[in-house]
Amino acid sequence: MESVGSLVGSPWIYVVVALSVLLDVFLPVLPSGVLVNSAASAAAASTAAYVPDILVLTLCAATASLLGDLVAYRLAWRGGARLDRALARSRRLRGAQERLGAALARGGGGLVVLARFAPAGRSVVSLGAGAARRRARDFLPWSALAGLTWAGYSVALGYFGGQWLGATWLAAAVSVGALFAAGAGAGYLMRKPQPREAG
Repeated sequence: MESVGSLVGSPWIYVVVALSVLLDVFLPVLPSGVLVNSAASAAAASTAAYVPDILVLTLCAATASLLGDLVAYRLAWRGGARLDRALARSRRLRGAQERLGAALARGGGGLVVLARFAPAGRSVVSLGAGAARRRARDFLPWSALAGLTWAGYSVALGYFGGQWLGATWLAAAVSVGALFAAGAGAGYLMRKPQPREAG
């Protein structure tokens, strides 16, 4: 928390958060959610001269999330036959692509929002939407909502944890635990078979 606290005490926190969130669509192992959560927690309990604005932190993370999704979507759109073959070899990617296509065709992008919380779900959905040549106007508004929802949740967890418990390891553990619980729940719901529509 001390190292995050020192980073939070400078405007560079926005740059680090933006880069981490932007890149984790390609490297899902990056702990962008933990970073956003910890920055909000440290900001809530900070007594430093410079304290980041929680609203700006939320918008920074949400914007970087949308931009990362857009880059992945466009790269997959242009990926051509090689990406199609890679998707065809992966049962998980193929299944996610089919569910995403069905959800977007029905006008429901709840899957895009749900996937933002699941481990690697954002990558699967963004690449799947591009590879399936889904229209940007069908995918990007849901991606924006997903980024804003995820950023708001991550910042709120960290901020209120920091307010109630201070900048302690307990506050960090509770906030990060809630973040991972949301991810596990989203991952379960994404893997759950969808009921077939009548007709």
